[in-house]
Formats: sequence, C-alpha cells, structure tokens
Amino acid sequence: MKRLLDETADRAARYLSSLPERSVVPSPVSVAALNKLGGPLPEASTNPVQVLALLDDIGSPATVATAGPRYFGFVIGGTLPAALAANWLAGAWDQNGAMQVMSPVAARLEEIVLKWTIDLLDLPPGSGAGFVTGTTMANFTSLAAARTALLKRAGWNAEEDGLFGAPTIDVVVGAEVHVSLLKALSLLGFGRSRVTRVPVDNQGRMRFDALPPLNDRTLLCIQAGNVNTGAFDPAEQICGRAREANAWIHVDGAFGLWAGLSPRYAPLLTGFNAADSWAIDCHKWLNVPYDSGLAVVREPKHLQTAMSITAAYLASSNMREPWHYVPESSRRARGIELWAAMRSLGRTGLCELIERNCRQARLFAQLLADAGFSILNDVSLNQVLVSFGTPDQTREIIAAIQSDGTCWCGGTEWQGNTAMRISVSSWATTDMDVERSAAAIISVARKILSPA
Repeated sequence: MKRLLDETADRAARYLSSLPERSVVPSPVSVAALNKLGGPLPEASTNPVQVLALLDDIGSPATVATAGPRYFGFVIGGTLPAALAANWLAGAWDQNGAMQVMSPVAARLEEIVLKWTIDLLDLPPGSGAGFVTGTTMANFTSLAAARTALLKRAGWNAEEDGLFGAPTIDVVVGAEVHVSLLKALSLLGFGRSRVTRVPVDNQGRMRFDALPPLNDRTLLCIQAGNVNTGAFDPAEQICGRAREANAWIHVDGAFGLWAGLSPRYAPLLTGFNAADSWAIDCHKWLNVPYDSGLAVVREPKHLQTAMSITAAYLASSNMREPWHYVPESSRRARGIELWAAMRSLGRTGLCELIERNCRQARLFAQLLADAGFSILNDVSLNQVLVSFGTPDQTREIIAAIQSDGTCWCGGTEWQGNTAMRISVSSWATTDMDVERSAAAIISVARKILSPA
C-alpha cells in the first residue's frame, strides 16, 4: 500500500507541476488514446501499481487543465494545496459522512465549517445547513425546505401528503435566473414554465420596480452573482418588500456569496442576509475539490422536516446528524476539504483570493479593451464579457482560443450579444497568466479579423 500511495503522490506531483506550461486542452491524439482504457474487462487481476500507471499515462494527457492557472471557463477554480491534501487523507479515512456514529470527525468538521461560513458571510446565527454536491443540489435542498414551510402555512404537509391537490405556491425569479435553479424547481414539482420572471436591467439585476405582488405563499428567488456579468440583485430593496409580504426569499449565491469574504466587495451583499435560504458552491471560488456545495436555511427545522428520515436500525443522537439536512444518506465527508481550505488560508488569505481574482478580471478587461475590443459588462466582480465584432466573428475567435491551448474561455449569449465569457476563479492564477492569456486572445483575434 505504501508503495502504491508513494507512486500516486509522485505521479500527481508531476501532473500538477506540468500545468503552468502545458496546453489547457488535450490534443486530439491524447483524447483518441482514451480508447486504450476500454475493451473487454480482463479476466485476471491487475497489480494496482500497473492500474495506476495505465490511468496516469493515458488519462492525464487527456485532461482539461482546470486545476491550472489559465482556465477561465464556467467559474471553475483550481484546488487549494491544503484542500487537495485533505481530499487524499479523506480518501484514506474512507468516512461515510451521514451520521455521528459513522464518523465523529466528519460530523464535527461540518459543524465547524458551518459556523465559520455563517460568520464569514454574515448569515444568520443558528442557521442549518446541508453539505451537498454543488449549486444544483444546494438549490434543490433549500427550495425543498421552502416548499415545506410555505405549504405548512397553508395547512398542508408536503412530506406526508405529497403535492396532489396541494395549495399553490407562486414562484418568482429574475429573467436571467440560472438554469440550475430552474432544474431544482422542476425536480421539486414547481415546473419551469409556471414561474413569474421579473425583468432585469442592463447588467442582469432584477428590477425592484417590476416585482409582482407577493404574499405568504410566494417563493422569491434572487441572485448574488449573475453567471454572465457577476452583478447582484438589489437585495436590500427586494428583501424588504418580501419581508412585508411574509414571502420566502431564496438566494442563488453559487459563487457570488464568497465576495462577502472581502471588505471591499461585502457591500455588494447588503440585504442578502435577510433571506430565508442560500445556495453556495464551494468547488467554485473556495477552490476545493469536486463535488462540494452548501444549502443554508435560516430556520433549521424546515430543512430537517424536508430532509430527515427515520429507520429503526439507524441510530441517531441528540447532536447534529448530518443526514437530516441533505437528500443523500451515505455520502463522502465533504466538510474535511472545506475545513482544510478555510483553515489554511484564514480570513486574510480568503480575502486576498477574492480580491486578487477580481483585480485580475479588471486587468483582463483593460487589456482587451485597450486592444480595441468591446467589454459588455461592468466588471464589478470576477466576470468579463467581451465581444470581438459580429456574432460569427466572436464565435470563431472563441473556438480558436480554445484550440490554441494557452487558456480556455467559454462563450455565451447575453442580452442579444454573443460574447466570450471570462471567469477568473482560481487561486493559482497570477497576473502573468492573465497577461499571457490576454496576449493570446488578442493575437488570435487579430489573425481572424485581419487575415494577411
């Protein structure tokens, strides 16, 4: 076992050390070589060291270098060193994070991380939370708690009686609601087409003056961090109106809520702590391994009612039982990596990570604007939208930079514009990486727009 783990560490270290200079995307030859991992399952056993070697030799060249410093797609961060090390140790521990009796360390670390997160993000003390896979499940889990609470107000028990014949819940979202929230709504039986969509401004922020009438069976979903622009809904005004109507306020704060780690950007979150629930992604801007998210609910009883189950053979204690706050029973102990990430950086390091990435986004925008290209959004956080001319020209440049391999940026359609979308989210990104990437984008764009 020691030889195997030593070999794993050596191979992983070689892979990580190669990231700063390797192509962000794998070559077609490397992707085609993945076929060598298939075929019929061998009849005989294979030595684990040989299995590892095959996986590394064939698999590593075919990865996208999302752990490296020049990946700017999909708000994907890298993995902090301490979080990666904790992930390896957690794998060796092989803990089931469902119950106190299954893993005291996993359960206790969740409690610690929850306390730290509530403090760091200025969320209501005493809130309950479930440690889930990411924003989609964080939205699902939080909205399940909302459904429980709103139907209970109408005298309906959703857990026992289901939704057939249940009182109506009015769902209100912004016109640029993220697809993960719509997916969660559909899974919960609310549907995607029955929601009321509120118009947004030129940055994607929900317009307070366009809110529909709200009541005590309204589920109002707002955003902390628009996925294209990084903009924040005007939570102070919206939550004030919603509180007067006794509506449930849910925040999709996948990456944006982490802005609260910085005193400079915390004002963007004014009013968001007045909500009833929050969905947070941890494998984005907190830079921990996949899969990791948090569903936070102001009143833990609503989350517990929606999620908890009982069985005679499953012992529960009078302490916080993790599985009473999430859809899963057996699951990996995600809190271990979160604890390591937070403990390793501390308040100062967490703040520096957010502020550095935001500054680098502004640097990206400045370099591309100085080269004559159009920045479409106010760069208020870590997102940059850039147009290179016509939709076809922009799409061609996006495809070319993705093939170039210097960096990776995605495309989007936003408010009638075709744009390259740049998300700066990694602890590993340096200013030199931004300058190198911007230079590559500018070079590719000029070759396409002004061919010799």
